Amino acid sequence: MATAGSPALTCLSGDERLLRDSVREFAAREVQPRVRQMDDEARMPDELITGLFALGVMGIEVPEASGGAGGTFFHSVLAVEALSSVDPAVGVLVDVQNTLVVNALQRWGREAQRQALLPRLARDTIGAYALSESGAGSDAFALATKARPDGDGFVLDGRKLWTTNAAEAGLFIVFATVDPGLGHRGITAFLLERDTPGLTVGRKEDKLGIRASSTCELVLDGCRAGSASVLGEVGRGYKVAIETLNEGRIGIGAQMVGLAQGAFDHAVRHTQERRQFGSPVADFQGVQFQLARAATEIEAARLLVYNAARLRDAGEPFLEQAAMSKLFASEVAERTASLAVNLFGGAGFVRDSPVEKLYRDAKIGQIYEGTSNLQLQTIARQILRAAGGR
Repeated sequence: MATAGSPALTCLSGDERLLRDSVREFAAREVQPRVRQMDDEARMPDELITGLFALGVMGIEVPEASGGAGGTFFHSVLAVEALSSVDPAVGVLVDVQNTLVVNALQRWGREAQRQALLPRLARDTIGAYALSESGAGSDAFALATKARPDGDGFVLDGRKLWTTNAAEAGLFIVFATVDPGLGHRGITAFLLERDTPGLTVGRKEDKLGIRASSTCELVLDGCRAGSASVLGEVGRGYKVAIETLNEGRIGIGAQMVGLAQGAFDHAVRHTQERRQFGSPVADFQGVQFQLARAATEIEAARLLVYNAARLRDAGEPFLEQAAMSKLFASEVAERTASLAVNLFGGAGFVRDSPVEKLYRDAKIGQIYEGTSNLQLQTIARQILRAAGGR
């Protein structure tokens, strides 16, 4: 007897389809015409950021009572994927806002912090997540930034690197240690406003890809943070960082799936339009096989990302699936973008080609929010831990 089962991962509810389609339409209308200029200038226009807030994608999981969309983590994944198919730089702006900053504040923020900050994040304030340092990249907790207790608060000194959204951000989640001798148990997360005395946004990196997304250093020089600015508890910042980054990896997976889909769509159109030896390039079996394999990999990557996001929303364990989704989607994005350049031929190797940019954008997926080697390590640990428990 046939029984109704759970819907397929790619079967979207009405509100999920509405969000995805509205973001796709926005990306085609507002982002696509600006892609080349944003990449050349390494800057995201203010009017585009204003449009993202008006669309509602900067506060997807912020409750409606706080001015947000009241959506799910999966809604954020759909928005990031849709934007990234046109420009992954815009996708990561929205990704960091939702999967890192808003989620950290939702989970760890005190009621007063949530009431004060969530409406701003949904309305007009961009957030940034300042964890990495020159000596604390993959080893995220080898922090040199100090938070010295002083009266009713702390004084922060140090230098953060590679902070996404820093040029535009009005709010920063900054990680520092209150006692290096305590190791990870000394790490504390702070909510700092951009105009906090002693906090300076420094040099903006000149990057290979996702150039319109700002990546800057953050200098903390005698930066005073009141006790009310602590996010979570003193000495529990490592938990804030780990649990937030586990979710953020799913967002990067979504960014890479969107990128791969965008490159693939460009490649398919080009092979149908480009004629060689009297026929469209798409008529050649060798090309067809390459497209078929790429489509299969993109679908597999999307299923991994969607599954991890659905598990997260269901309150089920998702650490292993999040690592798998980021690992595989980032590899698929690079392979698909490379294939697209190949299929465009010489036209794909010049700046006027849409796939040249996507090829450059793809590389970061295997680096930020945990390198591919770290994802492999996470997956292996989960596998071995499960095997040992049998």
